[in-house]
Amino acid sequence: MKKILVIGAGRSSSSLVKYLLDNAEAQDWKVTLADRDLALAESKLNGNERGEALLFEADNHPRRKELIEECDLVISMLPASMHMMVATDAIELGKNLITPSYVSPEMKELDDEARRKGVLLLNEMGVDPGIDHMSAMRVIDEIKSKGGKLIRFESFTGGLIAPESDDNPWHYKFTWNPRNVIMAGMGGTAQYIQNHNLKYIPIHKIFERYKEIEIEGYGVFEGYANRDSLSYRSVYGLEDVPTIYRGTLRGQGYCKAWNVFVQLGMTTEDFEVESKNMTWRDFINSYLQYDPELPVEAKIQNYLNLDEETMDMLKWTGIFDSTKIGVDSATPAALLQLLLEDKWKLKENDKDMIVMWHRFDYELDGQEHQVQSSMVAIGEDQTYTAMSNTVGLPMGIAAKMILNGEMKLTGVQMPILPEVYEPILDELTKFDIQFVEKTIH
Repeated sequence: MKKILVIGAGRSSSSLVKYLLDNAEAQDWKVTLADRDLALAESKLNGNERGEALLFEADNHPRRKELIEECDLVISMLPASMHMMVATDAIELGKNLITPSYVSPEMKELDDEARRKGVLLLNEMGVDPGIDHMSAMRVIDEIKSKGGKLIRFESFTGGLIAPESDDNPWHYKFTWNPRNVIMAGMGGTAQYIQNHNLKYIPIHKIFERYKEIEIEGYGVFEGYANRDSLSYRSVYGLEDVPTIYRGTLRGQGYCKAWNVFVQLGMTTEDFEVESKNMTWRDFINSYLQYDPELPVEAKIQNYLNLDEETMDMLKWTGIFDSTKIGVDSATPAALLQLLLEDKWKLKENDKDMIVMWHRFDYELDGQEHQVQSSMVAIGEDQTYTAMSNTVGLPMGIAAKMILNGEMKLTGVQMPILPEVYEPILDELTKFDIQFVEKTIH
């Protein structure tokens, strides 16, 4: 019997754990789910006799090593900052590891040692990063195999709300970590390359410079730039590509309305607002120039030259309401999150949606060609969401491949090789996670 240790029973682990348990009897696996919330871990196992829930604090080093030593494969669903301690133990104990997170500089430094020990540290195995790499590399490798030369690559992903659950003017609800949504674009200047020219978008301009992208059957979305597109030139073997751009998708109107909060400075965390006696109306007014005559709505509309649609979106959030905030003090970003967590909350029967879109322009035999590839995944319910499915299922399939000896890589890896991405993308189609490719010209 092969033993799989999953550390972390958060929302994104639901589909991963279900996949492992659904395959446990046929593959002869035992699945141990360890979390600081035992009841949560037990609920994910749903009484399956092949599963075991354990109460576990990830920073308990002796216990962590003990659990890793007992297993054949570790899957870390911890916050990204905590993967390193698991990876260090995994190398020492000779155990393979899967994570859904970006390869950090610290993780990359473990590559030589992992190779010496014959250990695989497979990272970026979720949706973005993860499915985005695999689906892009499948098309890139196919173009290269025909002798084509990539001249443009664009890639956008969004965690959104399904059309049947889209009932607010922002076309958005929180389907994952709210703080990450509030802080989007605040990580630093966005960088990309266009026609061999380096381009930079500072924080305060990111939501002004968005692209419109149409997905057949689902309408038009807005894509704003991610912080770093340039590093993907080497990841995808596109060092000489003239244009590369990666971004995030949102619904129509979102970027213009969100940009209001950015321009006012309400997405920052560099100080705390004394909000004890404030209403939401006071909060937004505190960012506007003093004028005893003009109402708050008129001041903000004049200041930022806002149209009625954007004003309606702002009003819908409750930011102009005379309701008490209810906390003594917090950063502007934390207060904005508090406001929106209520408004952007998923209702009981709501479903989420993951949308991914790639554009590939290439030259072949003296002619230019363009291929667009898109994927739309709709969640099943509040447990097996589109986010959970697209994060967890690729990891589950990779786990099966590793335990069956079908993935013989070692060192710090991402899913950019055909022997990794081909079988995973093929199996994902069984879960209705598949790409539609369209040749434009």
